[in-house]
Amino acid sequence: MTPLPDKLPVPPFTRPVRGAVALPGSKSITNRALILAALSKNTVTLRGALFSRDTRLMVTALRALGFTVETNEADLTIAITGRGGEIPVREATLEVGNAGTAARFLTAFVCLRPDGIYHFTGDEAMRRRPISALLAALATQGAEATARNLPFTLYTDGLRGGEVTLDATESSQLLSALLLVAAHAQAPMNVRLEGATVSRPFVEMTERMIAQFAAGPTDYAIEGDATAASYFLALPLVTGGAVQLPQFATAGGLQGDARFATVLARAGLMLATADNPAGLEASFQPGCTGRGVTAGFNDFSDTFLTLAAIAPLLNRPTRITGIAHTRRQETDRVAGAARELRKLGQHVVETEDSLEIHPQPLTPGIEIETYGDHRFAMSFAILGCHNLHGDGRPWLTIRQPACCAKTFPHFFGLLASLRAGSQ
Repeated sequence: MTPLPDKLPVPPFTRPVRGAVALPGSKSITNRALILAALSKNTVTLRGALFSRDTRLMVTALRALGFTVETNEADLTIAITGRGGEIPVREATLEVGNAGTAARFLTAFVCLRPDGIYHFTGDEAMRRRPISALLAALATQGAEATARNLPFTLYTDGLRGGEVTLDATESSQLLSALLLVAAHAQAPMNVRLEGATVSRPFVEMTERMIAQFAAGPTDYAIEGDATAASYFLALPLVTGGAVQLPQFATAGGLQGDARFATVLARAGLMLATADNPAGLEASFQPGCTGRGVTAGFNDFSDTFLTLAAIAPLLNRPTRITGIAHTRRQETDRVAGAARELRKLGQHVVETEDSLEIHPQPLTPGIEIETYGDHRFAMSFAILGCHNLHGDGRPWLTIRQPACCAKTFPHFFGLLASLRAGSQ
């Protein structure tokens, strides 16, 4: 794969989009499945797994903990030999980068060992992301951390079980981390929440996957990433035309972010189940304008930037609510979105929990700052596909586009292939 430049001008589509997109495997499912497979008593092969920075960090950490993990990127498979709740290595250094799932899931996971010493480190951005509530809950189980944020050393004493109180208002991953390991505690564990948790569908994903792995599978299929799908679902609203998403789970899937498709449908996107192969087709009439919408994103907030980025092309204001917790993700996504949209000439009303975007003529020649956040790079790249000048000249540039390697390393290559196939 050719390295991406530090600044990438986005070539607009000069014709309506047409083509199919092979979605990467879900990051959320892949990293949960890696933990659950390591906890099982079998060797489990994950099929359709995602290979990205976040999942590689998880694989590397499991190997550092003594697990046998065999990867085959060409076949998109990962085979993990489970140890039934045992953590083989007593002391290890675990690098979690800026991967929230790796940081939180591994923190609870290593606490299964009664005498462990684990040194956690990560990127500067991860050091600002919430984990202290999880460490406080684990302290009641006997674990001792040298700090309440990364980096820290965690001294573990096994999981005793019983009632555990957890504040998961800042991230559902804190609750998922405890749920993933609860069955391996020394006594039944009951997690009592202080306040509500955000992104509840991700907790439901965790619960359903725990039930699936309780059946003892030796093969496990990873769904296509619904959050990654959001960019290509939005693309027809920008360019006109149609996109097929064969790996999109249309019914009975694990991912709450699939609900984003219904928000775009309210904006005018046409959705149809693709017959061959099974999946979804998204289409929009060329030359038409989508409708501004009001939508709450608390349950699927990873997709709100996709809507925010294309809001300048809609015919009336777009209001996005339920996003206060995204201020403490890879970056402050609410403030960052408002800042970049204003650079593009948009009128934006920002509150702690919402954005209201009033469409204005787009300002060309803008460089979008990504803040090291993959979702900024991909969302605003979709806006850049709009043929603003009418002659295919790029008018929008993405800074540090390689940050999309966190979850979707081939995003810009896939977008280029779609563009070439639509000429």
